[in-house]
Amino acid sequence: MKIHAPISDIMTKKVITLKTTDDLETAELLFKTHNIRHIPVVNGNDIVGMLSYTDLLRISFADAVNEDDNTVESLVYNMFTIDQVMAKKLISVPPTATIKEVAEILAMREFHALPVLQERTIVGIVTTTDLIKYMLKQF
Repeated sequence: MKIHAPISDIMTKKVITLKTTDDLETAELLFKTHNIRHIPVVNGNDIVGMLSYTDLLRISFADAVNEDDNTVESLVYNMFTIDQVMAKKLISVPPTATIKEVAEILAMREFHALPVLQERTIVGIVTTTDLIKYMLKQF
């Protein structure tokens, strides 16, 4: 297993992003359409946060109410902005970081996704799923 290979070898390069001005319904649509669980949030070219599908589930209490799920989700999503829900304390890695270094960060810091930045520009995202797929190819 090439644990010293650069993370750029396994990261997702086509990154779906959100703007801070987007709404949570747009975010949910992107999660479902692209079958992803983490979306970097940008303000211009700068990454300012990370929104996870779990973040949306935390604020959605549709299952606890006897209302139409879509109606409740829409009401809840309109109560919050992406900026209020996203994680703001991010750790990013450069594309030259090794797979081992990234695995250690994900394991020790209990993150599930890290933005990959070349200088200040997002060039990829690496997730625990990317690491597992890489490991499975080694067997």
